[in-house]
Amino acid sequence: MTLTTTVEHQHADGHTLSLTFAEPDGVVRGGLVVLHEEAEEVEEGLGLLLAGLAGEGWLTVTPHLDRDNLTQQDLLEATDATLSWLAERGVQADLVGVVGFDLGGTAALVVASNRRLGAAVSVGGQGVTGLPVLVEIAGRLTSPWLGMYGDAGDEAGGAEVEQLRDAAAKAKVATNVVHYPGANHRFDADPDAAAEAWQRTLNWFDAHLR
Repeated sequence: MTLTTTVEHQHADGHTLSLTFAEPDGVVRGGLVVLHEEAEEVEEGLGLLLAGLAGEGWLTVTPHLDRDNLTQQDLLEATDATLSWLAERGVQADLVGVVGFDLGGTAALVVASNRRLGAAVSVGGQGVTGLPVLVEIAGRLTSPWLGMYGDAGDEAGGAEVEQLRDAAAKAKVATNVVHYPGANHRFDADPDAAAEAWQRTLNWFDAHLR
């Protein structure tokens, strides 16, 4: 199994950020920044996710974020530092994507609306204090974006997903919002939906990071 490594990366502004990454065994196809709900440290589940994406050929890296006090500015600065690290490793800008899961899915949409990347994916997501409401920023997307959301069987939740789809359709980049009725934000109670979301994620990056 691909192993993960944690390093301290000093950004151009002098700030230091902890990064955990996984490298593919063969040729590096590009780089993926993974934004996740876990705060400040990398636990087993996230390590497996990094390794799984690296197994598909991506140099995969996650910044250690303080989720509880995360602001949009903090998120973008951490993402910029992570992108800088990828550039230093020789990954071209048009071969870089961002992907977020659950609360990280919200963060990925924020990044994709403020930075020009090759592609972005949000798997689940909900509001995070300090970050903009999703439907308010989806129309300003600047990176091709795929969003996949459950509604936990709630009719109002399903309506919110449809509102997000309509908002994203106004963006000037490729977007796709997939609704999984009955699935929760984590997709952990619906293995079929989780497996399909994983394959859609891989397909989106295959299509746009090339």
